[in-house]
Amino acid sequence: MRIVKIILLVLIFSLVAIAGYVGYVKWALPDIALRKEVKIPTDSASIAHGKYLANSVAVCIDCHSQRDWSKLAGPIVLGTEGQGGERFDQNAGFPGVFFSKNITPDNLKNWSDAEIFRAITTGVDKDNKALFPVMPYMHYGQCDPSDIADIIAYIRSLKPIKNEVENSVPDFPISILINTMPQEAKFVTRPAASDKLAYGKYLVTMAGCGECHTKQDKGKPLPGMEFAGGFEFKMPTGGIVSSVNITPDPETGIGNWTEEAFVNFFRQFSADSGYVAPPVVKGALNTPMPWLMYGNMKTDDLKAIYAYLRTVKPIHNKVELFKP
Repeated sequence: MRIVKIILLVLIFSLVAIAGYVGYVKWALPDIALRKEVKIPTDSASIAHGKYLANSVAVCIDCHSQRDWSKLAGPIVLGTEGQGGERFDQNAGFPGVFFSKNITPDNLKNWSDAEIFRAITTGVDKDNKALFPVMPYMHYGQCDPSDIADIIAYIRSLKPIKNEVENSVPDFPISILINTMPQEAKFVTRPAASDKLAYGKYLVTMAGCGECHTKQDKGKPLPGMEFAGGFEFKMPTGGIVSSVNITPDPETGIGNWTEEAFVNFFRQFSADSGYVAPPVVKGALNTPMPWLMYGNMKTDDLKAIYAYLRTVKPIHNKVELFKP
């Protein structure tokens, strides 16, 4: 009988401890305060810089707009910039149903600059609720605060679009664990462009290249496979496309690519190239890579990214690009 009592006491203690932890996570987290010193510029140069970052590096506008998946790489539908509503659900491997938010002034008019800044860099919204990291806030939190401020200045200047977006609904147990995901930002000073490797690493971080070009298992990057590709995307047009290996491995990566070839591959999709995204029939190869946005990245920025990628660990990993 004594053993039974001990077992019951242990079970009760364990249940109380679990309940306490769940209660703490559910009600006390996330616990990230607003930054009081946030100042958003209003000059045209800062807004233009923010526009460049939001459209061609951090590509905020990519997820927060409507994309035309009937065409290669899902180009942005003109007139929907920032309206949100793109769906990320279980069919694409997400633990729930998540929607990108409307980031035009129509929806953000009641948000303070500090609240927008916190959401972008830590994953906590206006109402102190945790955001699922479909938006890679952990990367944006490693950027220069002035760059984030310029992005906010730009989205404040967007055309207001009235578009009511559904609330995101995470599956259990992510509905509880999501509160543990936001994290304090670890800001850095943007390296000088002349420091090519450091600047390239900074751009790769902001662009989240490693996020999509690293294979994952249960939502976590596989250690030792950084930038080696293999992350699978279930496409709206059918089939599964995998991210390519961008390590300097000469056989399966970009080890044999010259700087010129790397830059030209991106620049062929630039606005001034005359490129028009071709239609894609259902079941044929398509890609989530927003080529028409990254294609407008500055040539020197692409060269810096190339220089940094040449320094990462070469990993031999042959990727099957597309599975119908």
